Amino acid sequence: MSRILIVDDEPAIVDAVGYALRTEGFETDAADDGERALDAAANGTYDLVLLDLNLPGISGIEVCRRLRESSEVPVIMLTARDSEVDLVLGLEVGADDYVKKPFSMTELISRVRATLRRRSLDLEGDTSRRTVGDLEIDAVRHEVVVNGRSVSLTPSEFKLLARLAEHPGRVFTRRELMQHLWDSDYVGDERACDSHMANLRRKLERDPARPARLVSVRGVGYKLAAL
Repeated sequence: MSRILIVDDEPAIVDAVGYALRTEGFETDAADDGERALDAAANGTYDLVLLDLNLPGISGIEVCRRLRESSEVPVIMLTARDSEVDLVLGLEVGADDYVKKPFSMTELISRVRATLRRRSLDLEGDTSRRTVGDLEIDAVRHEVVVNGRSVSLTPSEFKLLARLAEHPGRVFTRRELMQHLWDSDYVGDERACDSHMANLRRKLERDPARPARLVSVRGVGYKLAAL
């Protein structure tokens, strides 16, 4: 049975989300601020964290950043904000996905299941290694090397890059990439793909403002080019 930590300072949301998750067979714990969330994560074993972006004290962004220093537990951000900067920053520090408030419980449960399913598949491992120009991807060690330089990627970034590397030069639509990321036909907001790609470009491109490796094809999606 999967165990989920709910981090939100609104009791009504914690109660509603906790009830919905338990009804679906999950175990839940809750924390109402960033400090308690970090203590809970350090002292317990969780399969996923639902993390509010706007927390009192330590922000959700900072909580996620600290979690990523010692753990690869999947994180779904809960946010009422509609700022692209906030969403990109959340993904950049290691969040796997986000759900905007107000959200339906059906949508949230679907995201939770997709994230846990993807994590399970990742843990099974993939023995393949791929090389695309000066880019090397080791799926077993979860390592990426660019021109001899090791690059740290979040689990979501790694999975998207590995998918692009399966067919260098092929254009993948945003929907295809997000379906692969979540192993689900339901992908929610496809703009999350653009946020992941922006973060990948900052880590992999010589000049992120003029990407040559992760190339966007207007009106279609993205492709990986060999350099």
